[in-house]
Amino acid sequence: MNAFSTAKLFSRSLRRPAVTGGALLLSLLPLLASCGSGTPASSTTPPPTPTPVAASPTPDPSIPPASSGCGEPYPPKIARMNPHVHYKFKDYWQLDTTPLVGPDTPFCQSIGYTDGRGFCSIRMEGAPDRAACELWAAGMSTDTPPRPGPTWTLQTPDGVVHYCTGPDSGCEHYDRPGANDEVGGPYQLKAYKGGLYTICVADGVCGSTEVDRNL
Repeated sequence: MNAFSTAKLFSRSLRRPAVTGGALLLSLLPLLASCGSGTPASSTTPPPTPTPVAASPTPDPSIPPASSGCGEPYPPKIARMNPHVHYKFKDYWQLDTTPLVGPDTPFCQSIGYTDGRGFCSIRMEGAPDRAACELWAAGMSTDTPPRPGPTWTLQTPDGVVHYCTGPDSGCEHYDRPGANDEVGGPYQLKAYKGGLYTICVADGVCGSTEVDRNL
């Protein structure tokens, strides 16, 4: 082998490792890039859940509110109405009604009745909360303006039905604003004219009585 061939062979052997090493470096670049430049992991902690606001409890319609003045034992629904002429005054007749509840012997016993009756008044005569309990049990009237208590109407002989709003209507509530100071309450009425008088509570229980004043 001459000197030129020996030098050429030696030059090729020196260049081969460089080429091989460069190719290896190029092949490793994607792997190195993936190892050193990753995206930070996002947080997986959920945001705090808002605390729900508790809803106000729905009042029990069978229990009088504290503001009514009617306490335990709570009265059941009114079952009977019995309007009747109580007094006959010169200018008007006084009608009166005692709302009755029942049949509910345990309730009647709980308020003081000892004769085993099933129907009774909402409270015994003289009970301090009798008026408040009778008023609450009646609900709201349907006349104008609506008010706590029963609704009184008069059907005159001509067949026309009137709310009891004063002398001109033929009848008047004792508790009407501006009424004079005779003793009375929402279950009592002044009847100035003759006709069919009806008293109803909000639950639809009614009672009627005929008044003949010859007027």
